[in-house]
Amino acid sequence: MTQTQHCGLVAVVGAPNAGKSTLVNALVGQKVAIVSPKAQTTRTKLLGVAIEGEAQILLVDTPGIFEPQRRLDRAMVAAAWTGTEGADLIALVVDGKGGVGGKVERIAEALKDRPERKILILNKVDIADKPKLLLHAEKLNALIGFADTWFVSAQTGDGVAELKAALAAAMPAGPWHYPEDQVSDASERALASEVTREQLYLQLHAELPYASTVETEKYSEREDGSVEIHQQILVERPTQRAIVLGKGGQRIKEIGARARAELAGIMDRPVHLYLHVKVKPGWDEDREVYRDIGLDWVE
Repeated sequence: MTQTQHCGLVAVVGAPNAGKSTLVNALVGQKVAIVSPKAQTTRTKLLGVAIEGEAQILLVDTPGIFEPQRRLDRAMVAAAWTGTEGADLIALVVDGKGGVGGKVERIAEALKDRPERKILILNKVDIADKPKLLLHAEKLNALIGFADTWFVSAQTGDGVAELKAALAAAMPAGPWHYPEDQVSDASERALASEVTREQLYLQLHAELPYASTVETEKYSEREDGSVEIHQQILVERPTQRAIVLGKGGQRIKEIGARARAELAGIMDRPVHLYLHVKVKPGWDEDREVYRDIGLDWVE
């Protein structure tokens, strides 16, 4: 270790669909978190590791914070708040196009008296109304004394390099926590489940809201260096199973093909992916499912 190394934790929080995962991916420089246009895509906290000069920035991508209606919702919101524990800096990400509504104000209120250094990031500036961006920033800065305010587009990369440099400068002196080539704390097994779930969201849109999850049942390496993965897609009703399978099994083939191609790219080796769909009513009330997802069981 050289004395010049810096390392710190940045908790990335905000309402659903603020673009937190897209921003974490942009700061890391490659995909570590799944993204989709659907709110609440992120279900558990995930660590992305970004490097800037001599600084290692540990970015905790958290689920969107919203008013929970059921156990899965409560577990996701709990994971978001625990993701802020021990942070050197808390970054509140706000959808610059959507603006400041009740959800964002409630999160700001909850952060107001926290002792950590806090910054405001207004995202999606490429599609936002520019004059309104300043009004959003003024309104939120009146609620919280943010140390800095940033205007970025995680999608286009606008302002991301400058934000990354500022985050690096804010990290305390100390040794790096992860090897230089590690970009996430997620195992390949967990990543495989997430990539398939992302394809469910991207390909099925509103047809299958939050009624599904993906479990990796078997993950093994073959002698030729390729990976064999068996996954189970859990749904609540037979009609949902039919949606995932598609006519003549075409939809699940397409989900599998795209997930396989993405995983092969991420892992840099061939992937053999086998999917099957199981109807499991009330899977979101099963403690084992929560453990597999990486969420705490909450009453």
